Amino acid sequence: MVLLDAAIMMNPQVWVASGHVGSFSDPLMECRECHTRHRADKLVEEALEKDANFPVPANWSADKTPNEDFNNYMQQGHIPCPNCGAKNWTDIQRFNLMLSTHQGVTEDSSSLVYLRPETAQGIFVNFANIARTTRKKVPFGVAQCGKAFRNEITPKNAIFRTREFEQIEIEYFCEPGTDGEHFEKWLVDEEQFFTQSLGLTKEKVRFVEIPADGLPHYSKRAGDFEYLFPFGWGEISTLANRTDYDLKAHMNLSKQDLAYFDPFTNQKYIPYVIEPSIGLSRLTLALMADAYTEVENEEGSRVIMKFAPQVAPIKVAILPLVKKLSEKAIEIFDLLSPHMQCEYDETGTIGKRYHRMDEIGVPFSICIDFEHTENGEVTIRDRDSGEQDVVKIDELVTWLKAKGC
Repeated sequence: MVLLDAAIMMNPQVWVASGHVGSFSDPLMECRECHTRHRADKLVEEALEKDANFPVPANWSADKTPNEDFNNYMQQGHIPCPNCGAKNWTDIQRFNLMLSTHQGVTEDSSSLVYLRPETAQGIFVNFANIARTTRKKVPFGVAQCGKAFRNEITPKNAIFRTREFEQIEIEYFCEPGTDGEHFEKWLVDEEQFFTQSLGLTKEKVRFVEIPADGLPHYSKRAGDFEYLFPFGWGEISTLANRTDYDLKAHMNLSKQDLAYFDPFTNQKYIPYVIEPSIGLSRLTLALMADAYTEVENEEGSRVIMKFAPQVAPIKVAILPLVKKLSEKAIEIFDLLSPHMQCEYDETGTIGKRYHRMDEIGVPFSICIDFEHTENGEVTIRDRDSGEQDVVKIDELVTWLKAKGC
């Protein structure tokens, strides 16, 4: 896997070739009564989430329903305004989601640039340079993590839908004809990544295949990984077979050769691309929603963030039973901190400190007391079960690593 950090502002012709300038838009409409603006496709999708038999517009597709069909549908009064309940809508307007600015000292059409709406195109335009300088042989992947920007009509649900967000995209280049098997492999790998590597609840993760008549213009096959948030199912990742669309589109516009020469077969071809695309901001929200747990006790309710150890921001807390043991506790902190993120806390009762660590998702808390310290041991409390194990100090790193820290 090759790691890349491409430019946020690229030649605007990049976005002409990719299709973003011409077709990266959402159906915008306004309520005539309260003047709030909404995405027509999202209102239909939310209605379908509540009732699978809810009527939909003619030629329904979230990305491709013609404006005329949306207008006729809304005039029939199927969907009220979520804000005021009225059914008095303006006609649909297509709203381009790219954020534009000007580069340089003048502000005219020649200085117009866009903030990238996705990281993928930076990979495609650099494909020839990457293949030549790294000498990678197909199949291989190029990964990028960075900022993306979209002028969303209705940002909502905390960090789920924002105008500036973090995105991870992998473009996996493969030989035409092998793309089907690579898609299947990525499908399995992504599901395992979400449910095993990150520890998301398996029943709250699903893959929804996009039907053939709803596929994006660049895709041969695609689907969304969704997570069941408190507000309903929401997309956290897309897996798409982008074929050779992007490389060919950039070749046609730039007149640069982006074909790949296979040294094993002596053939030259345009690779197909399998693309896992993950909204990192949304995935972070999913991890937080999955971890959030309220428990009842004699004092009322309290919150525990049950992060899996492998994704917990802080792996272990060091808690001296009394301040007289702080010197020994700091020694243990110094022992563990080169290996994992640790938290030190000596304020308040040990019970209150345990609860504080639970609230920030620390999976293990080490209590340093007189009895066990004299024997070269400490007590480790498990956040989720409350059970305690006695572990020798010189075995702490190995014990915690075995638990996923």
